[in-house]
Amino acid sequence: MNTVATSAMDYRASAKRVFQVEAEAVAELAGKLDGDFSLVVEHILQSSGRTIVCGMGKSGIIGKKIAATLASTGTPSFFMHPGEAYHGDLGMVTSADAFLAISFSGETEEVVKLLPFLKDNGNFLVAITGNPNSTLARAADCHLNVGVKAEACPLHLAPTASTTATLAMGDALAVTLMEARDFRPEHFARFHPGGSLGRRLLSRVGHEMTSANLAIIGEDAQIMDVISAITRSSLGLAIVKVDSEWAVITDGDVRRAVARYGKDVFDRRASDVMTRSPVRVAAETRVEDAIALMERHRISSLLVFDKETLVGVFKK
Repeated sequence: MNTVATSAMDYRASAKRVFQVEAEAVAELAGKLDGDFSLVVEHILQSSGRTIVCGMGKSGIIGKKIAATLASTGTPSFFMHPGEAYHGDLGMVTSADAFLAISFSGETEEVVKLLPFLKDNGNFLVAITGNPNSTLARAADCHLNVGVKAEACPLHLAPTASTTATLAMGDALAVTLMEARDFRPEHFARFHPGGSLGRRLLSRVGHEMTSANLAIIGEDAQIMDVISAITRSSLGLAIVKVDSEWAVITDGDVRRAVARYGKDVFDRRASDVMTRSPVRVAAETRVEDAIALMERHRISSLLVFDKETLVGVFKK
């Protein structure tokens, strides 16, 4: 039992050391930033081209994430594998594109081999390396230094702190570009229509509402009929037509009526328990705005109208 506890403590100590090494590597990046970072941001902002990210091995994996983050936050970007680039994919590179080449050593052969083409093509070349004096760094228009004192790997072989630092530099670049562009949640949602944020910001209530099987009753309906209508609709409410107006009765209203009237509740009618002038929205209302309205009023359903015509019910 003591042996297991001691081993667990040793494992935690190892993990904490990794966290410390990598945290220090990221913290030290701020001191390495120079004017080149601002030049990179300015060039990308003013460019009519894309930002192409390239890297080999672990740097390539980090590069894919950087490209994905840039693309989803307003900077047209894609990842290019250096091997594939050298065998034809360079045809996708236009002279207007910025080229972010990642190599911690700055000497990765597959990446360095692309330099003659990039120079001849007139691309703005950004080197992300840990060695400012490397071949790649010296050939670049701008250099972003991601050098680290040591890897978290005890053998100092596996890229660990260096890849974390590179990822952080990519995030810093993407976030800075977002802020410079005044990139807002609705812009983000446009690139993420399948996520919950995209649904809330892009979808309209009319796209999300339920329009079939609405339980509509008269104000003279008895409570048993109200309960039956609510159960039948599966929306948790019945809609009451009152002359030219509308009211609602939720299952919560029914429970409160039972608490108030006791066994006499079955002598009551819809008009005794309904909520008049319920909160309503237009069908073209954004889902985000409808949800905010529901949260403000602490309700879970809204009647949806097209002008003065009831067309459905919207629920969270």
